[in-house]
Amino acid sequence: MDFSKLTEVMRRLSLEAGDIIMEIYESDDFDVKSKSDDSPVTAADEAADAHISAGLRAAFPDVVLVTEEQSDSHTVDANTFLIVDPLDGTKEFIHRRGDFTVNIAYVEDGTPRSGVVYAPAKGRLFYTNAAGESVEEVGEMAKDSIGTTVPISVSEPDNKGLMVVASKSHRDQATDDYINKYSVNDMKSAGSSLKFCLVATGEADIYPRVGRTMEWDTAAGHAVLTGAGGHVVRFDDHTPLTYGKEDFANPFFIAYAPGVELKLP
Repeated sequence: MDFSKLTEVMRRLSLEAGDIIMEIYESDDFDVKSKSDDSPVTAADEAADAHISAGLRAAFPDVVLVTEEQSDSHTVDANTFLIVDPLDGTKEFIHRRGDFTVNIAYVEDGTPRSGVVYAPAKGRLFYTNAAGESVEEVGEMAKDSIGTTVPISVSEPDNKGLMVVASKSHRDQATDDYINKYSVNDMKSAGSSLKFCLVATGEADIYPRVGRTMEWDTAAGHAVLTGAGGHVVRFDDHTPLTYGKEDFANPFFIAYAPGVELKLP
């Protein structure tokens, strides 16, 4: 894989998809449909998916593509692939809360190697560069040139008072019970893959997810967090979270900065 080309293509497509999403988000109204699993989908999901998929297939025709909105891609058997969630946090989008993202990642041998997470309503763009290091782009995000970027890095956690981030839409008692095993200084809620990025920037120390997710929900954020020095492990045994699993379904997991003294369930 040419990682310089990959970074450029993923960054560009995420920004262009963000424009498509925001045009619908800022309209007076938009339709909401239900998929077969009763999860919501909007015209923004579908339009962003079509744009990203076309761009990735044109740039990397020989790489397997898995995307949330194309069910036929969910049956592929591969451990190296591109994976897309064109609009992660559809509930946040529907309720106009802003915590939604465009997620694009490249998984190699079961490990997210490169990724981009773009939160168009918040103007925050996180991605791994060709060296595998994570940055956040700030300032004017022009389509034709890379703007000002700053390197990001995980925090140095204080286990006597951790900063915890948890899901905004999927918080439950099981999550709270696990968080209560730690000494917590502050809690914040966020939607979509932004939770990974808050750990990657040091705005949080740990993000436990005790609930259902799919690989397209997590791969891009996982890559960004890894590039910033963090880790993502299974909730049950603290082994690394891997990709290319059957049906692309994740187990529960914990994303964290090194130095956090992880607790078992």
